[in-house]
Amino acid sequence: MSEALLVQEAGAAPVVAPASGARLFWRRLRAQRAAFAAALVVLLLVLAALAAPLLTALAGQDPNTYHPDLVDSAAGGVPIGPFGGISADHWLGVEPQTGRDLFARIVHGARVSLGVALVATALQITLGLIIGLAAALGSRWVDQLLSRITDINVALPIMVIALALLAIVPDTFPRPVLIALVIGGINWAGTSKIVRAQALTLKSLDFVSAARLSGRGKWSIARRELLPSLAAPVITYGALAFPSNIIVEAALSFLGVGIKPPTPSWGQMLTEADTWYQAAPTYLLLPAGLLFVTVLALTVLGEGVRTALDPRAASRLRVGTKQTRVGAKQTRVGAKQTKEDAA
Repeated sequence: MSEALLVQEAGAAPVVAPASGARLFWRRLRAQRAAFAAALVVLLLVLAALAAPLLTALAGQDPNTYHPDLVDSAAGGVPIGPFGGISADHWLGVEPQTGRDLFARIVHGARVSLGVALVATALQITLGLIIGLAAALGSRWVDQLLSRITDINVALPIMVIALALLAIVPDTFPRPVLIALVIGGINWAGTSKIVRAQALTLKSLDFVSAARLSGRGKWSIARRELLPSLAAPVITYGALAFPSNIIVEAALSFLGVGIKPPTPSWGQMLTEADTWYQAAPTYLLLPAGLLFVTVLALTVLGEGVRTALDPRAASRLRVGTKQTRVGAKQTRVGAKQTKEDAA
């Protein structure tokens, strides 16, 4: 303590503690402008989905209330007014034929689409993590069995199996929960392959060998030694799988086996808007545009998370940028010297 005070009194620069892992990750993520902007977009979408009842209450609307007086029955149910019936009471217009408020249905549909994708992603990551660790830490026969099951799962037509499972389950079962279970229960193979490969690599390292020699069990080693090292690739894969699950949910709803009316969903809205793209294009463009923006923002954010969690990628970017700047500076100096020699 006295030595530190003497160093500080002597005018030496204070020693700065190294940044923690979370702080370093946040710093790398903020340095990527595209990923940071995508994170803000995702945050706004999540907040809108969570606050859907409050937002619809402020708008004075309900997602399932019919307004037949706002559609032209003589024209086949086209909304009355410009841009699909946009007005002070209906901020994004109304739905054709029924007159239901589009803003209320979109924000409530965001809750369903994002919620189903979140639960499905969490389930597939959990299953993939357990099966991948069991294959890596188990015996040779366990590894062979689980690896063959994983290979079969990868080769199966996911959409066909999902369509079959959703078609035979009774409608009394909650549809959003069922879709999340089906998507997460089928798409775990990618996570399992990544976890198994990483765990097999980590098993040969010294800190895992030391833990094994100390007498600790396999699952204790997995929980204390392997899981912290597997966090980065698993989080990265989950961030990239989340937008894919949104697309799968929308595709299932579009094919008619997803979310059932009157529960709103972006994919279901696209299904119903299929025949209205000419008479009421707003009804098609709003859910399609939001789905595109959401998937794009989540994909960009997932790529940013991958780069921020991978120190090798960050160092490569930093070294490459530095070399590029140095090379450009040398080129400018050489060009200036050539001009001076010519003069």
